Amino acid sequence: MPLLPSQILLTNLLTDFPELTIATDRVDRELVNKPRRMDIKFIRNFMIVFGLLSSIFDYLTFGALLLLLHDQPEQFRTGWFLESVISASLVVLVVRTRQSIFNSKPGKYLLMATLATIGVTIIIPWTPLARLFGFQPLPLSFVLVLGAIVVFYVTAAENVKRVFYNHVKF
Repeated sequence: MPLLPSQILLTNLLTDFPELTIATDRVDRELVNKPRRMDIKFIRNFMIVFGLLSSIFDYLTFGALLLLLHDQPEQFRTGWFLESVISASLVVLVVRTRQSIFNSKPGKYLLMATLATIGVTIIIPWTPLARLFGFQPLPLSFVLVLGAIVVFYVTAAENVKRVFYNHVKF
């Protein structure tokens, strides 16, 4: 099992925390200039494209943890936890806007909650909570590989978003 039940609950709690602040986010001006109807086809296509992208990076992370790093179950779970919470938190910042993540600044509370979530996630494996949740500190090589995967995922999401919006009218 990739994560224990308590680890799944912690992952869900941490990834939900920044999303609670989405209501306070800044919305791009072009999206509020005129009323819009909900477009179910657009939502479906968006979910398919970004769901597939997420799955690709899930498999990449699994592969790296199992094949490249040859880790033990506790290390696998810790690595999976770190990558999934951090990448999910950052990808929210990417998909919240049609614009580049660098051109459309998130709201203050969304940004603060995202950074706090990432900070807490990073330190948990090196605190007494690690034992409670079945995590353990990871070697630097694991952290570097997982960090590269997260950067690659965020970059890919930004590029896929650009292509998606060039092909799909909204």
